Amino acid sequence: MPGQGGFGAGQLTSPSGPSGPSGPPSPPGPRLVGRDREVALLEAALDRSAVVLIEGEAGIGKTRLLREFLVSRTGRGLRTLIGTCPELRVPHTLGAVVDAVRDGVVDVAELGLSGLGGALRPLFPEWAAELPAPPEPLQDPTAARHRLFRAFAEILTRLEGAVLVLEDVHWADETTLEFLLFLVSRRPLPVRLVATYRRDEVPLGSTLLRLSSRPPADAHLTRLTLEPLEPGDTATLVSSMLAGEQVSTEFTAFLHERTAGIPLVVEESVRFMLDRGDLVRHGGGWTRRRTDRCEVPPTVRDAVLQRAGRLGPDPRTVLYAMSVLAAPADLATLTAVTGLAQERFAGQAADALGCGLLRESGPGQWSFRHPTACQAVHEAVPSQERRVMHLRAGRALERWPVPPVERLARHFRLAGDAEASSKYTERAAGLSARSGDVATAALLLHDLVTTVALPAEALVRLVAGIQFQTLPGSDPHSEVIDSLRSALATQALTSRQEASVRFQIGRVLMVAGEIEVGRLEVLRAVPHLAVDSPEAARARTLLALPLGKALPASEHLKWLYEAPAVVPSIAPGDRLLRAVEHAFALLMLGEEAGWAAARTIPDEAAGPEEASVVATGHANVGEEAMRWGRYDEAGTRLARSLALAERYGLSGHLDSIAATRAHLDWFTGTWTGLADRTARLLDDDSGVRLKDRCEAALVAGLVRACGGEREEAGELLRFAARDDQQRFEAAAALARLALRDGDVDEALRLTEEPAAITVDGGIWPRAVEVAPVRVSALLAADRDADAARLAAAFARAVGDRDAPAARASVVTCRALLAEALGPAGDAEALFAEAAQAWGTLPRPYDVLLARERQARCLLVSGRQDAGVRMLSEVSRQLAELGARDDAARSALFLNARGWDARKARGRGRPSYGDQLSPRELAVTRLLARGRTNRQISEALTVSTQTVASQVKSAMRKLRVTSRTSLAIRLVELGLVDEQTQPAAGDE
Repeated sequence: MPGQGGFGAGQLTSPSGPSGPSGPPSPPGPRLVGRDREVALLEAALDRSAVVLIEGEAGIGKTRLLREFLVSRTGRGLRTLIGTCPELRVPHTLGAVVDAVRDGVVDVAELGLSGLGGALRPLFPEWAAELPAPPEPLQDPTAARHRLFRAFAEILTRLEGAVLVLEDVHWADETTLEFLLFLVSRRPLPVRLVATYRRDEVPLGSTLLRLSSRPPADAHLTRLTLEPLEPGDTATLVSSMLAGEQVSTEFTAFLHERTAGIPLVVEESVRFMLDRGDLVRHGGGWTRRRTDRCEVPPTVRDAVLQRAGRLGPDPRTVLYAMSVLAAPADLATLTAVTGLAQERFAGQAADALGCGLLRESGPGQWSFRHPTACQAVHEAVPSQERRVMHLRAGRALERWPVPPVERLARHFRLAGDAEASSKYTERAAGLSARSGDVATAALLLHDLVTTVALPAEALVRLVAGIQFQTLPGSDPHSEVIDSLRSALATQALTSRQEASVRFQIGRVLMVAGEIEVGRLEVLRAVPHLAVDSPEAARARTLLALPLGKALPASEHLKWLYEAPAVVPSIAPGDRLLRAVEHAFALLMLGEEAGWAAARTIPDEAAGPEEASVVATGHANVGEEAMRWGRYDEAGTRLARSLALAERYGLSGHLDSIAATRAHLDWFTGTWTGLADRTARLLDDDSGVRLKDRCEAALVAGLVRACGGEREEAGELLRFAARDDQQRFEAAAALARLALRDGDVDEALRLTEEPAAITVDGGIWPRAVEVAPVRVSALLAADRDADAARLAAAFARAVGDRDAPAARASVVTCRALLAEALGPAGDAEALFAEAAQAWGTLPRPYDVLLARERQARCLLVSGRQDAGVRMLSEVSRQLAELGARDDAARSALFLNARGWDARKARGRGRPSYGDQLSPRELAVTRLLARGRTNRQISEALTVSTQTVASQVKSAMRKLRVTSRTSLAIRLVELGLVDEQTQPAAGDE
């Protein structure tokens, strides 16, 4: 039995016995944890003649404890005889003792047994030639059994200092138990004895109870009772199965609650989740994709159902009822759920309560030993019987003085009572939200609308209350959309009811990123919604958002200003939501009025429900402030959103805030640690929303592009383009890479639609990153007139708005035109103006790019000294920022024209024209010192495939064809110590 124990017959392999299958399991078996005290007691007990009884429930780790202890004693002269008592319909008399002796004795002839040994011939026919002659038969069975016991005791005595281990003696036959009593009564004790058993499976009146309760006074009895693991030990156990990596606190708490700290259940649950791909790296450790439900591992399920299968029909009904209640229950409630008559229940309950799966959790209260067993039994209840029991449970709990609304919601939902389930779910969600648990409120509503066929009006009301950002998983939307579409297809609805359902379908689709399909549903709903309803206002606000295949800004604004006025009767929550969405739409459309609307969003909230809306509002305003170039405002808004999310436990907001904060830090040049922060969001493809992962991918792609890792950057940027709000900036970044590689056609293709939507459509906040790249691509294609038209259209769209990023982008476009069309002096002045404009934001990377172009203009105009000094300084500052690819480009430009970038710069870290990323530089430096790819991968903690890719990329960039040439080139460029000898490599 692998791991820490078993639900069925345990199997302990002797340390000196045959080994198991070759090769370690995957994942590896866990460490023995939380058993230091027990190991010490076992050590002390077996250092003298003693009897050790180890008791504990199934899976608690009795076998594992013994195995670890015995392996640790191998080589110290400890002879171990191991036998197991299997669960058989007809127990094999003395079978475990026979197995232990047979496997533990190498040559019985060497033991020099007396004539008593002949009594063993019937049990050991294979030893017939070595055993003494059989003794005279005895007519008295008791005397015959006593002689047999003496013969066994003689063998054990001749094995000087041996340990007899019998496992699962709760299943032992009566003769075996009597033999154990015989052994412990002998003086001196013939053998050190260790027995394991499950206390809950020892029948009343069993001889085993005499052994444990009334041992001889000088028998040195040691009793070890194994308890479940504490949460900290559970985390250590799981970590040991994951190569020692950290396990998140949330996952540890979830798993410990589900498994009750029973080691085998923990182990099997982790294996099952790994097999299913349910465990992912997140935030520097391991966690689970979804923490709302945990599937039962097949090994645990089968063991639980095996136990349940031993019960008769009525006791099994009691067990089923306990699984339906899924919480500690008193006997009166349990009786009501079974549907059994009182007297019939009283006669059968004891068998169910004594099956080993249940425990007394309090005075008169019973529950399952761990939730996984409860779930396994619940899934085995026939479906019709399960529905009836849930209905009985609901009706029983309704009679409680304080009805538990969340449990009532669950019971009536699983019973199929839509009306009662809806009523109690709304109450439970309201209680959760008011207590600060917004995530549970959303989960309750989500479960209801996706599992119960509700009337359309109730369905719409409940869907409107779901805060999707608090739900676990990357796609909490599709099942809700399916439920809404089902209501649309199967229920007879009025036109207004149909419009309400369609509006919710469209809204959820747009939240899920299906912009165009969602917009069509909203458009179909608008004409039939009540004119002064909150739905009508929200529908028009959604249509005003310039997402997907956006219309001209004027068309979107038309929807926004058509929205009905706020009527006095509107609920405060709806009024706040309307204000947040209205401000966001205005800012997305580039309207200055959006800032006045944003100032109406409060800084504080009256409770968690309001806090979620306010936190979303500040985060949205912060995102738009970033696009406008108001970076102080963006930072302040994001900080407010984060403070509210942390104060009210709104964990679903944290990833969005983190992604936008990383984006802002990219713009402001705060690049330290940015790669690690974005990696955390990218590693989890289930727990983080697609929008947030795309924003993280955008930032990570931009960082890698600056470091010269163009292939990796391209993959990240293409992923980022899957999100509507990141696709324009991602397209601009991809086009910039294409221009650097000389692929003008690709740059034009990438920027054509984004430019048409943002610049031509007047949605200028999304054009800040696109316009300069599009202008550069048009100029490179000799389409000067188109470039000039685009720059002019962009400038008109921005106008005199207080949008620093857009105004700096406009100046950059003009500078690019001047550089291409001349004269150089005008371009130089415009690039200087652009650098100053970017610097006020601040955006240091764009400042340096503008100054790089300014320096080139100085060189073209003949002002070589000033141009060389400026370009050298720009190269140094780009390298310090982390933009090594850009730094290398500047240095190459100077070196190719005969200017020494190192001398011109005069200080700072040299850049010799290589275009290596930091990772490539680290890899190639080790390569130059003679390290192999494997040695480099171990030194840098990366895979050998990554090392090979970086070496290949470095060879391409430095235009060499072998590892030796690469090492020599590094020395020539001064990227390794001059004394370092190039490594020998294959040419």
